[in-house]
Formats: sequence, C-alpha cells, structure tokens
Amino acid sequence: MEKLEREILAVLAEDCRTDAKQLSVMLGAEQADVERAIASMERRGTIVKYTAISNLDEEEDECVEALIEVKVTPQSGSGFDGVAEDISRHDEVKNVYLMSGAYDFAVIVKTNSVKSVSRFISECISTFDCVLSTATHFILKKYKIEGALTGREKPRRLSVQA
Repeated sequence: MEKLEREILAVLAEDCRTDAKQLSVMLGAEQADVERAIASMERRGTIVKYTAISNLDEEEDECVEALIEVKVTPQSGSGFDGVAEDISRHDEVKNVYLMSGAYDFAVIVKTNSVKSVSRFISECISTFDCVLSTATHFILKKYKIEGALTGREKPRRLSVQA
C-alpha cells in the first residue's frame, strides 16, 4: 500500500465525509491522484464501505445488540473461513471476528428483542454441526464506538475536602 493510500485511509477513518478536494489540500497531493487512489482502494476492496457511526442508545428502545461467543470445530477444506461465511449470511449479524482465546468467533448481532436474539441462536447458530458452544453477552450501554466517545459531557462535581 502506498503512503498516499495510508494517509487517505487515516483521514477517512476519522471522517468519511471528507471529499477528494479536501483530502488533496490536507495531504498536499493532487486531487486527481487522491481520486485515483480512492477508486483503486474501492476496486481492490481495501475500502469496503463508507458509514456513519450512530449512538441511538438514548433514542431507540426497540434495538437489542449482543455479542455472541462461538466455539466451533474448523471445517475440513475451509477451516474457520467457511463457518464465518455461513454465520455472516444472516441479516441479524453485523460483525464476525475470528478470535484467539477460549472461543473462536465474536459475533455481534442486532435485533429488535431479547427473544429474537435467543431465537437466532437456537434456530441459526446452534444448527451448525460445527458449533460446540456459545455464550451470549447483551450490550447494555456504549461508551465509545470506533474511537468516538458516545456520552454527553456531564458537569464535573467540585471536589469537597475538609
């Protein structure tokens, strides 16, 4: 990966709304070079998606997110990749990560109720022959998402000392 591409990715990771013109000024590069680099990274799959990070904890009650730890037996021929692809196909699944440690995958799901998370685990995840066990953790509150603090600034209390 070229230096310009790394610099572009660093800026876009902080604010994906930054356009090629702004990037060229910030990075001291020609706008055409920036546009070519972005197009190349999109074609290669280096840039997968542009997205906004939302904090709906305060506004949305109908959303339930959970982290599901999944322990599996790797599949012959495809290893963990085949299992990850199968899990990823479900609409409820937002993220799938291969992990080190006590479990193999961390799966983040988003649904409209605790019952639908339970149904997803029992009717989808547990039906895979390779799944040995799961552990589910419900996300109660988000303090930081992708490096951005989510909470509103609260007034600090003055220290009271005798």
